[in-house]
Amino acid sequence: MAFQILLNFFIAITWVLITASFTPSTFIIGYIIGLLLLILTRRFYKDRLYLGRLWACLKLTFIFFKELILSNISVAMLVLKPKLELQPMIFAMPTVLEKDWEITLLASLITLTPGTIVIHVSDDQRTLYVHAIDVDDVEEAINSIKQSFEKAILEVSRT
Repeated sequence: MAFQILLNFFIAITWVLITASFTPSTFIIGYIIGLLLLILTRRFYKDRLYLGRLWACLKLTFIFFKELILSNISVAMLVLKPKLELQPMIFAMPTVLEKDWEITLLASLITLTPGTIVIHVSDDQRTLYVHAIDVDDVEEAINSIKQSFEKAILEVSRT
């Protein structure tokens, strides 16, 4: 992926030097030309095109902000109720993530979302223990995390 980005920048800079026009628009045109060349020659690269991974990172960011806003609203509604009827719970969430950075990112995203916190990761790194402030159904909470954060992390990390 890094090679593709560097190659794209090299093509853009080469375009700027060939045209002898040192403006941002010329660089952007060169960057687009480089991107088109990378798309045309993508079968020669063992990794997928870097734009796919960039798009997956953007999707993960949008999913996090969506979950952040929804969780903030949910926690605010719980706090503003006249009578607190919470069902706090600690549950074990199995994960298919394998790399350390993937598990760390998942744990961080869960912890940064209000109302949930990862309190422990098992020694084999296959299970995260999550404390949630209000859980009606454990399976629903696990599936929600798996379908949002874990799925998006897999899209970013897998080739």
